[in-house]
Amino acid sequence: MKLITAFLTIFTMTLWLVSPAVTLSQEKPTTCNWEVYFSPHGGATDAIVRELNKAKSTILIQAYPFTSAPIAKALLNAHKRGVKVEVILDKSQKTQKYSSATFFFNAGIPVKIDAQHAIAHNKVMIIDGETVITGSFNFTKAAEESNAENLLVIRDKRLALLYTKNWQEHAQHSEVYGGREK
Repeated sequence: MKLITAFLTIFTMTLWLVSPAVTLSQEKPTTCNWEVYFSPHGGATDAIVRELNKAKSTILIQAYPFTSAPIAKALLNAHKRGVKVEVILDKSQKTQKYSSATFFFNAGIPVKIDAQHAIAHNKVMIIDGETVITGSFNFTKAAEESNAENLLVIRDKRLALLYTKNWQEHAQHSEVYGGREK
């Protein structure tokens, strides 16, 4: 048994040493930088608000719950300064008495409801086709103050393009929100 274990160990190490490293395609070099935040009290909400305040043309959002007042205010301010803001939310937001869907709808921000999935559990923002905000961090007060969450702010146009394509796929099968159902 010891001989077999030794052989497998040597064989595995040999394969590891001679195998080429796995890397992402470098066909088109890209500039990528990122920031990471952990909660509770790790500054994730402030990081999101800073990025939203820098937005110049578009903000695409996919969210499950959305109850963070500072983030909602930053999105509303971006909308008021002419940034095109579009939101896709989980179907749970469709029937709540006063939901984030209602808030955005009343503010004139286009809202779609993704009811195709059991839960539309994405937590994504794509800003100006260049910055992706994602992670386990829900856009809620509890995510900042109580929960163990993570948030990545990634500045990479190629990654933003992939997330934008995914956002568009979800937008195609989502329903336009026209106000709260009674």
